[in-house]
Amino acid sequence: MSEGGYVCVPYLQNNAFNTMKNTFEKSDFVDNMYFVTATFSEDGRAYFPSRSNTYLLARFKDRSQIMNEVEKCDQETPTFVFTKNDEFFERLDDNNLNLLSFYYLEHGDSESDLSELGYIVAKRTRVRRAEMGDLTLSTTQTQKFTFPYEKNLIVLEVSSDNKHQADNKYCEKTKKEVQRKGIGMTTLLNLSVIEKIK
Repeated sequence: MSEGGYVCVPYLQNNAFNTMKNTFEKSDFVDNMYFVTATFSEDGRAYFPSRSNTYLLARFKDRSQIMNEVEKCDQETPTFVFTKNDEFFERLDDNNLNLLSFYYLEHGDSESDLSELGYIVAKRTRVRRAEMGDLTLSTTQTQKFTFPYEKNLIVLEVSSDNKHQADNKYCEKTKKEVQRKGIGMTTLLNLSVIEKIK
C-alpha cells in the first residue's frame, strides 16, 4: 500500500533542487505543491539547528517515490518527510490551504487521548484535515540531537483567507485546549502558504 503525506524541502536555487521541483510538478504521485515560509518553535529550533526559512511543500501519495527524489537532492539542510499513518478527519471546503501546523505528542498516544484530541480539533471549523504520522529526515549532515518524538506527529491543515498570524493564533488556542485535557501536545513548526505552485 502506498503511503501519503507531506514533504518539506528547503527552497534552494540549484540544479538538483530545480530538477526535483520539476519532477514533482509533472508527477502523478504529488497532488499539490506550495511555496511556504517556516516558523519553528523554540523546541523545533533546538532539535533542528540547521534549517531554512523557505520550503517547497508537496502533498504526496507515495512515500517511496518521494524518498527516491529527495535522496537524489542530497542536501545538508534537512528535508522533512511526514508520512501519514492515521487520519482524525478530513472535511471538504472551498477555501485555500493557508497554514500547516506540526505538533508532537510527548507521551505517546493512548486511545482515549487521541479520541479527545480528535474531538477537540474536529470542533475547529478552519481545520480541514487532521492527521497522525511519523517524521523522517533526509540530510547529508549528522544531526546533533535525535528528535525523540518522530513517531508521534500530528498535522493540522488550516484553510482560510485570514492573515497567517491569525491562523497561527487559532492553532495556538487549539493546542492550549488540548493541553488543558492533560495531553502533552507541543508545537514543532508552522508553515505559512505563500503561493500554490501545483
